[in-house]
Amino acid sequence: MDKLENGNKKFTMGWMIVIGCMIIQAIPFGVASNIQPQFVSYVVEGEGFTLASFSLLFTIGTVISAVASPIIGYLYSRISAKLMFLVGCILSGGGFLAFYFAHSLWQFYIFAGISQIGTAAISAIGVPLIINAWFGEEVKGKAMGLAFAGGSIGNIFLQQLVAYSLVSQGYSRSYLLFGILSLVVGIPVTLLMIRMPKDHNEVVRAKNKSKKDNDHDNKHEHDHKIEWGYSLTEVKQSKYFWLFSIGFIFIGIYVSALAVQYPAYLRGHLGLSATFVGFVGSTFALFSLFGNIVGGFLFDRLGAVKTLIVAFALAGVACVCLIFAPQIPQLAFGFATLKGLSVFAYMMGPAYLTGIFFGKKEYGAILGIVNLMFAIGFAAGSSIFGFIVDKVGYFAGWSTMLASIILGYIIVILVSINMKKINEERMQSLRK
Repeated sequence: MDKLENGNKKFTMGWMIVIGCMIIQAIPFGVASNIQPQFVSYVVEGEGFTLASFSLLFTIGTVISAVASPIIGYLYSRISAKLMFLVGCILSGGGFLAFYFAHSLWQFYIFAGISQIGTAAISAIGVPLIINAWFGEEVKGKAMGLAFAGGSIGNIFLQQLVAYSLVSQGYSRSYLLFGILSLVVGIPVTLLMIRMPKDHNEVVRAKNKSKKDNDHDNKHEHDHKIEWGYSLTEVKQSKYFWLFSIGFIFIGIYVSALAVQYPAYLRGHLGLSATFVGFVGSTFALFSLFGNIVGGFLFDRLGAVKTLIVAFALAGVACVCLIFAPQIPQLAFGFATLKGLSVFAYMMGPAYLTGIFFGKKEYGAILGIVNLMFAIGFAAGSSIFGFIVDKVGYFAGWSTMLASIILGYIIVILVSINMKKINEERMQSLRK
């Protein structure tokens, strides 16, 4: 009876952590990362900035958070997760609130950097680190998928709220209100719901019913007690780590181009209506929600290699849909559907794969480097695409992105195959 109660308590606490992470993704992350584009036209008009100069805010925020990611990951190995989340929430929400006081470009740039550093601490590094610690390999994907789905769920409501607020309150007061919302939600959730497991007995694992499954589960339980993970020093000496990181540079390149450039392509180049493009965007948002959840289940059910092959196919066909959209405009909805379903590959993929490839020993620091490499690709992708389109045209631009998809996924899939073999050999040697 006591064993059953302990199991239920462990199960309940683990999934309560997931709910806490979903809320963090929905509000603090959503405020800092998802609603800023709606402010652009209002701020540009109100402050007299050029669109190009104010848009640099997004690039600066991305670059600063990317550079800070390895440092944040290192700090997670030295400071309690609750304290890191608390500081992250204050920086994320406080930085966004501080836009209320900004009237010069340099002030907007600084506050964007502060906000994005905090957001990286709670979302890009924090949420995966917490989920990786609380869940075993058998259910980690599902838990991580649900946690990241919080961002999509929150975005549905935040977009409507911010649109109303900008009209009724103006951009300055809206910055203040949504910054306060971020702090009011993020700080209590962190204090009440975020913590690391006390020991391996609190880690949530899949329920197995057969004797064979129980033996397999016992083996995993024994493996969990073995400190098999890699140190940051070991990882830096591994060619597969650097190949893995390079793979995500290519993935970042195509993600950036496909996410940012499709509206201009559909409306400006193909001459489709704003309503049509809006429906394409809504389709993408809807299937993105399902993508994170489905991706988590796929990682748990199929394993890393097969799931990455699925993501490869989804992203590749999505890009092909854009290539042939001039002949069949309805393919734009195929792009939105498939690209939305594939978001798990880059939303939770770096975090999930870093955990199963390199373990928990210095997970945060290692993930910080992977996120930095992805951010480098993401920051460069849209510019690379724009340069190619200006010189050669859209067909060449999308074809280059398709090549980036092929290169990125082939590299990451090959790393997955090899790291699985290496880690199996590592575990066997540690069991002796």
